[in-house]
Amino acid sequence: MNTSLNKIALLVEGEITAGDPDMVVTGFNSIQEAEPGEITFLGNPRYAVALQKSSASAVIVDRQFTDLPPSMAVIRVENPTLKFSTIIQRYGPPKQTFDPGVHPTAFVSPKAQINVDMTYVGPNVVIEDGAIIGDGSFIHAGAFIGRNTRLGAKCVIHANAVVKERCKLGNRVIIHSGAIIGTDGFGYEFSEGKHLKIDQVGIVQLDDDVEVGSCTTIDRARFGRTWIGEGTKIDNLVQIAHNCVIGKHCVIVAQVGISGSTRLGDFVTMAGQVGVAGHLTIGNKVTFLAKSGVTKDYPAPGAYTGYPAKPLIEGRRMLTYPARVPELLDRVKELEERLAALDGKKPTKRKKAKAEGAAE
Repeated sequence: MNTSLNKIALLVEGEITAGDPDMVVTGFNSIQEAEPGEITFLGNPRYAVALQKSSASAVIVDRQFTDLPPSMAVIRVENPTLKFSTIIQRYGPPKQTFDPGVHPTAFVSPKAQINVDMTYVGPNVVIEDGAIIGDGSFIHAGAFIGRNTRLGAKCVIHANAVVKERCKLGNRVIIHSGAIIGTDGFGYEFSEGKHLKIDQVGIVQLDDDVEVGSCTTIDRARFGRTWIGEGTKIDNLVQIAHNCVIGKHCVIVAQVGISGSTRLGDFVTMAGQVGVAGHLTIGNKVTFLAKSGVTKDYPAPGAYTGYPAKPLIEGRRMLTYPARVPELLDRVKELEERLAALDGKKPTKRKKAKAEGAAE
């Protein structure tokens, strides 16, 4: 890297408020891993204590942060996390590039529409009849694009990802390895002592700038579409069932499960392992904390937690109550003994055993 602090400040549109502008910066790293000569950033105040112990020579912080190590050079910006990413883009490892064209081991149907001078198709890719691939897209090794599926411009389908028949992807959609778009919805009807499969004839639609993590599955609709709105980011190992509608710019974190026909508004956040029942409606700007259980509609914006999910303060109280049960049982037992003493008699064996059993 080997560039001056001043050049970095210009790159990130920041202001140097401490340190020598001519200081040479040799690299970038996290707060915990940074070494002398490297620059780091503070994007979350919870790492302020770690910053005090960091070996970094310079740090990028927001314009209001004050608790800084006295020996560290400082660049102030509006958004440290975003600005630090510009340093990575400029000085980080170069991204792997791929020349347009179709690898000899790939199968591209003659009935597919693809501009081979504008698209990369890697080894062992399969693109079936009627598929339309937008210009500037990258289809990496072993990926599968089903018949009559449409990809917009500049999509990236990573190795061994699957986009099944008739799905529609907008522009700049990213599908990571192992993800499957367009699997059959989980639909069965119990009749004559067995579960009979119900055909799922709908599609999956992913709008512009959607990103889907590894090993995530998004089921096709029974009728119509399972629809993921513009800019929504879905982590690894997420299950989205048939006919769900997820709004724009939502964030769905790992191991979330969303049951069928549930609708999410825009800017919804679901932290890890949130479970959502089917046929529900979630409003705009709703946040569910990790492991929340969503069993009813939540139309109002706000943060919720617990099972069933409740408004944040109430939900946190409910989560702390079980830990107090042993203490409360001990107090009940003590109060029973005091009452018995006042009455001049001992607690009955039945009451005593019941209290002790509950305490255990």
